[in-house]
Amino acid sequence: MLRRTSSLALLLAAATAGPASAWGGVGHTMISRAGARAFPATLPAFVRTDAAVDEIASLGPELDRSKDAGATHDRDLDTGHYLDIGDDGKVFGVVDLRALPATREAYDTALRGAGSDEYKAGYLPYALIDGWQQIAKDFAIWRIDDAALKSSSTQDRAWFTADRALRETLTLRDIGIWSHYVGDASQPLHITVHFNGWGAYPNPNGYSQSHTLHADFETRFVDAHATLDAVTAAMAPVRPSTAPIATLVGTYLAASASHVVPLYDLDKAGAFANATPDAVTFVDARLADGAAEFRDLVVDAWNASDTVKVGYPHAITPADVESGTVMPTRALAGAAD
Repeated sequence: MLRRTSSLALLLAAATAGPASAWGGVGHTMISRAGARAFPATLPAFVRTDAAVDEIASLGPELDRSKDAGATHDRDLDTGHYLDIGDDGKVFGVVDLRALPATREAYDTALRGAGSDEYKAGYLPYALIDGWQQIAKDFAIWRIDDAALKSSSTQDRAWFTADRALRETLTLRDIGIWSHYVGDASQPLHITVHFNGWGAYPNPNGYSQSHTLHADFETRFVDAHATLDAVTAAMAPVRPSTAPIATLVGTYLAASASHVVPLYDLDKAGAFANATPDAVTFVDARLADGAAEFRDLVVDAWNASDTVKVGYPHAITPADVESGTVMPTRALAGAAD
């Protein structure tokens, strides 16, 4: 998705060029499919079937397809697709990716102190964190449902069976929708102030000021030259991590931002216009980074789910149930009587 900008001139130029969606439907589908196809056997079978992979892939572009639903919907959600990182590696000079504020509210407060806000700067880090936490919760509920089927009463077993099926449906949807944000974050032009031409910044290298650069790169070039096989082959091996999700997100965004200048260098050399091997390798690698990060963060959500609390007001965890410490009931799992 080509974001809105506070500059009227850039906005009009972008509108003239036509709307763009981060990676376009082709790129987002590739990221979601390649990542889901690479889910390891440590994840439950319901997220690894061919049908599950197809569903996740089909949901990859969904957040762009749902655009233009209305002013309230769009104004709140559209700015979750990007982040304006400056040349100092910070957002509006005040938010460091290595020390993201704990909440979106705190992030917005910090930006307002610098004369901006989350709607100008984008809040992609928090779309990533929020979605990841939901997936970890989904997995925790599913694990309790699954474990309960081995030990609960006959009456509760029927409820846990139905609830597990419902949770599988919701989890696949949440994973597929959220994969869009992970894909957005692998597109260098989605996480920089230089998002569609270098803009009104010092430009000693004479980088492009074209207001079609964004769409030319992420949609037209991808559609013409990227392939699922090449993206899959470029993916890094699985990297499980127990680091806090905010740390993982900050590291991922910083790594993607490091490709902004190389992208402009390739553009300046005519690599994208001439579809050189270097340009094709570059775009395959960026898509592959998105797919690998998507896969890895889902693995991390599964691994973290064993201690996620489920139920209200009394909370239990998958570790409690799977170890036999707690005998699960529908009431403990948060069901209404």
